[in-house]
Amino acid sequence: MNSAKVTKASPFSLNIDTIAPDKSISHRCAMFAMLADGVSEIENFLRAEDTLNSLNIVKNLGAKVEDDGNIIKISSEGIKESSEILDCGNSGTGIRLFCGLLSSAEGHFVLTGDEYLRRRPMKRVTQPLRDIGAKLDGRKDGDLAPLSIRGASLKAFHYESKIASAQVKSAMILAALRADGICTYTEPELSRDHTERMLKGMGADIEVNGLRTTIKPMTKLLTPLKIRVPADPSSAFFFAVAAAITPNASIVLEGVTLNVTRIEAFRALERMGADIRYEITQDKYEPIGNISVKHAPLKAITVEDNISWLIDELPALSIAFACAEGISVVKNAEELRVKESDRISTVVNGLKACGIEVEEFHDGYSVKGAELKEATVNSHGDHRIAMSFMIAGLKCGMSVEDVDCVNTSFPNFFELLSRITKVEVK
Repeated sequence: MNSAKVTKASPFSLNIDTIAPDKSISHRCAMFAMLADGVSEIENFLRAEDTLNSLNIVKNLGAKVEDDGNIIKISSEGIKESSEILDCGNSGTGIRLFCGLLSSAEGHFVLTGDEYLRRRPMKRVTQPLRDIGAKLDGRKDGDLAPLSIRGASLKAFHYESKIASAQVKSAMILAALRADGICTYTEPELSRDHTERMLKGMGADIEVNGLRTTIKPMTKLLTPLKIRVPADPSSAFFFAVAAAITPNASIVLEGVTLNVTRIEAFRALERMGADIRYEITQDKYEPIGNISVKHAPLKAITVEDNISWLIDELPALSIAFACAEGISVVKNAEELRVKESDRISTVVNGLKACGIEVEEFHDGYSVKGAELKEATVNSHGDHRIAMSFMIAGLKCGMSVEDVDCVNTSFPNFFELLSRITKVEVK
């Protein structure tokens, strides 16, 4: 369990073209290649613990994987039963999407993860899959990993989700591709849409009409992926906040996906007063481009809409709240309770340790902006909490405990942070 100490930063101006590749898209590249006829070629795949676990799982499921250090090539002749336990590490995306992918595959499969993942609720995925015929079980009646899946024939469905979750939606779309008829999935608000975009780009018959997605079963294997994974806006956002809260600072974040469902946190930071600009440079599977951020005085805002679009960025956004004038409020974010940690409690407790006045609600919290004070904060094994409070340290200095988890999503985070200020990892 390593710890990190961050020193208060001076003004900086940086261009960064090495933000970690997108985690969500990298997971999906590994999985979706299993559905293709031919060799998928993936450039700039995220080589972090969680995504490498997904890559290892597809190997165990029979895929041939070649990696020359630049491009990963994946070819598959169908999903094969594995004698190995399939370890998803810390990834909720990994385990939940594999549930959908494997529910109709011939064979028996066991999915598990690290101690934190084994505490996270899975019934939001396992129950709707069971309802359409999946033979899926686990601890606490299928709510906790390890999860056991025995591939089965799946029924067509018309599912109305009560939560906006890209993980649930993606699992059900993957199941629908092998169901016995046309399926529909409806959600209360639009969640991140990488699965629909990528599968449609591969030739899947998927139509999105507002909040409803219609999926026809595959009649043949899909076209292989030929993709360069863009930089992850969730990772880039830590450095956007760094620039926004540091006087006379500016940063350009290059090659980031500008998918509207992925940049809501940047829009929130704009509403707070930060000077942010976007430049699209290409648009195939995803719109990709550059994001420029300059420091400006920040003011408090309320965040209550499109929560699923910025759920991962809320811990970092909360650091901006702490530096803003007024009281910022987060509502409708109960989903934070079931992330890698209970992120409502970990954010609240961390900010309180830094001398910030915070009030906790069942579905969010309020933050009264003030001067951040140096403190010691425990990440509770949550990579986004660890990185958020290291960014807070740019204002006042900070010690963060349990930072090994950063490697699950952003292996070069410390290297980039050290371009801004002094960082000691013990």
